[in-house]
Amino acid sequence: MTTLYDVAAIGNAIVDVIAPASDDFLAEEGLVKGSMALIDDERARSLYGRMAAAIEASGGSAGNTVAGVASLGGRAVHIGKLGRDQLGEVFAHDMDAIGARFAGGLMEDATPTGRCLISVTPDGQRTMSTCLGAAAQLSPADVDPMVIEAAKIVYLEGYLFDPEPARRAFAKAAGLARGAERLIAITLSDAFVVERHRAALLGFIDGEVDILFANEAEITSLFETDDFDAAVRAARGRAKIAAITRSAHGSVVVAGDAIHQIEAASVEKVVDTTGAGDQYAAGFLFGLAKGRSLDYCGRLGSLAAAEVISHLGARPERSLTL
Repeated sequence: MTTLYDVAAIGNAIVDVIAPASDDFLAEEGLVKGSMALIDDERARSLYGRMAAAIEASGGSAGNTVAGVASLGGRAVHIGKLGRDQLGEVFAHDMDAIGARFAGGLMEDATPTGRCLISVTPDGQRTMSTCLGAAAQLSPADVDPMVIEAAKIVYLEGYLFDPEPARRAFAKAAGLARGAERLIAITLSDAFVVERHRAALLGFIDGEVDILFANEAEITSLFETDDFDAAVRAARGRAKIAAITRSAHGSVVVAGDAIHQIEAASVEKVVDTTGAGDQYAAGFLFGLAKGRSLDYCGRLGSLAAAEVISHLGARPERSLTL
């Protein structure tokens, strides 16, 4: 089949609500700094009412990665689930506006589009409270075989390991990708996701995944160790490629016996770490789709991450090349 996309990403279709916050605000609201917690609609309304003036923008981890790929000149498509509401229309329009495409499903009932309330402290750390809404209703029916088979790389967002129908959608996408000889990538998304689904994630990685993305907390949680080097050794062989980010310490890319140490790209000031991992994945996947070396992919990922943490928001404001 003709390749139409560099990356097809499956993930939560979310609208981000981003606001500055103090450490005291986090404590008052019982929020764990730097974490992502799922909340219900009532809690979302309550928290939103206490947040400072906010920026609203289409987001979600996979959506941010799609935006990053598009900003680099790549062809990307997002598969998720939207409500039939204004936020859903905004999300789909935003994808078109950045030169990408939304190819997921729409709710038949009144379930609203998902939103993520992001509190950003002065040190640039983001704390996310996510009300998934329609995003959690993604099902195998929302995965179009023609889209999956037309993508060089199919990228899966680990947050969707929580709802069982979405996990079945992952299995469908992986089967289609494997049948079309496409690459399958997954990001672990959050250490709490790993703790909830460790056995299932390991089984999926062993059976389906070519490219594994994780940060230091996620990879050590996956292999139940405090030793980063031991976690890296354990990752070897579980997937063809493992790309592990370490914030200011850069990243490590493992492929077979080869280990690439990638330095973090310099940034004058860290404003907001929201989307750093998403953009690292965007740069890495774009480079890989274009046939570049793993070292190049890692360095492009680092540049993309550095760009996004230098301003407020989880999507790039300018394109980057090496």
